Amino acid sequence: MDHDLAAELHRRAEEDQAARRLAATTHDGRDMCRIDADNTAWLQQVIAEHGWPGVELVGGQGADEAWLLAQHADLAPAFQRQALELLEVAVAAGDAPPRHLAYLTDRVLVAAGEPQVYGTQYTDDGDGSNLRLQPVADPGRLDERRAAMGLEPAAEYDQRMRGH
Repeated sequence: MDHDLAAELHRRAEEDQAARRLAATTHDGRDMCRIDADNTAWLQQVIAEHGWPGVELVGGQGADEAWLLAQHADLAPAFQRQALELLEVAVAAGDAPPRHLAYLTDRVLVAAGEPQVYGTQYTDDGDGSNLRLQPVADPGRLDERRAAMGLEPAAEYDQRMRGH
């Protein structure tokens, strides 16, 4: 395991989350966008050197944090698609949890204007009001697909997203 890489992932994930908390209270996402861009450039370099930073390379927490940075790389959709392809291989090899693949799949699909598969992505009116699920393909089988990826039923997730 690469402990230095895992530590840097942790530092960057903490910074990512702090910027999101600040943006949620101030409704100013400039710091968040700057941090996301920096983290994306850094993660691209890590992937170029090491491949996908999965459990074997950076441990379970590090793998979670690598996924988080890829999930928030919205300003670089081509990179997110590349990360998704690498993550698919990592999940198939048992080097990353399936839930990571579910979330990043949905994020990439929604960014491309397509319906999501696992029902993980929501939108709002920009001020946090009117939270709603982004369109989902084949909603009748949503819970079946979610269960296959280790996710809770959609109704439970919806309640959690709404803070209930």
